[in-house]
Amino acid sequence: MNHRNSIRVALRSIGTPILFLFASVVVPVVAQDYPSKPIRLISPFSAGGGADTVARFFGQKLSVALQQQVVVDNRAGAGSIIGTDLAAKAPPDGYTILIVNDTHAINANLFRKLPYDPIKDFSPITLIASTPFLLIVHPSLPVKNAQDLIRLAKSKPGQINYASSGNGTVAHFAGEFFKITAGVDVVHIPYRGITQAVIDVVSGGSQMMIVSPLSALPLVRTGKLRLLAVTSARRAQALPEVPTLQESNLKGFEFSSAYGLLAPRSTPEMVVNLINQAIARILRTEDVKARLKEECADPVGSTPELLQQYLIDQTTKYAKLVRAAGMRIE
Repeated sequence: MNHRNSIRVALRSIGTPILFLFASVVVPVVAQDYPSKPIRLISPFSAGGGADTVARFFGQKLSVALQQQVVVDNRAGAGSIIGTDLAAKAPPDGYTILIVNDTHAINANLFRKLPYDPIKDFSPITLIASTPFLLIVHPSLPVKNAQDLIRLAKSKPGQINYASSGNGTVAHFAGEFFKITAGVDVVHIPYRGITQAVIDVVSGGSQMMIVSPLSALPLVRTGKLRLLAVTSARRAQALPEVPTLQESNLKGFEFSSAYGLLAPRSTPEMVVNLINQAIARILRTEDVKARLKEECADPVGSTPELLQQYLIDQTTKYAKLVRAAGMRIE
């Protein structure tokens, strides 16, 4: 019997009146004490990327909702492993939380050994939003759609580069998935962070990339990048004129990512629930719905249990894709 269950049994043995007294007196005191100091939101991604943008946006909203400062702490590096490890080893006192995307599940399969367990070392809080990815190219590339790009890549094997935010990142994985599905030989150019990768495509150093809307849409709208397709199973509501890759004859190509919040393992359940409920309220506000739609993202919100199951399911999904792509990082 674990510690939490033993407490519940003990309370039952004492009697219902004492249980009500415990719930009505002790819990509000704890709730009033938290948060009594700034909360650190670790973003294990480079500044300016999709996940980091989400972290800053929702960090500001949480600051208002919790009436306490939420400080975004960028700890990028090693495909998000550095910041994630820092969060895993932080005190489980409710004053450190972590934003993750599908890189969290990908790393569980790409690396033979991680300094943390992606599932067991964290307390799930909530899913925030989900987003498809965009297939973008440099405007000088003589292609108007995904079919054109595939034909060009097949005619020039090994001559077209695709950029990513680093080995083992979601953008890297999406690029490899594209290679397999389209049957093309394009060369991976990894960068230290999404900002450098996108800048490389804008400058023409790399010709293509599969990237989150948050990182690329502003440059698409100003004509510095050309958008060919979205990676979701259905067209994005915010981009109804843009076809999916499945419509471009890439059968079975569906790639999206979700942002979620985790805390170090054993973070008090009261804290997890408080942040979970705050995010749920934030996601229901009209300005947040509008902002997410503008950025081609869909609000989600979930119970901690659903986030946990999502991470487990994605880890299983990426295990199959990692084997198919032959990707492995020591």
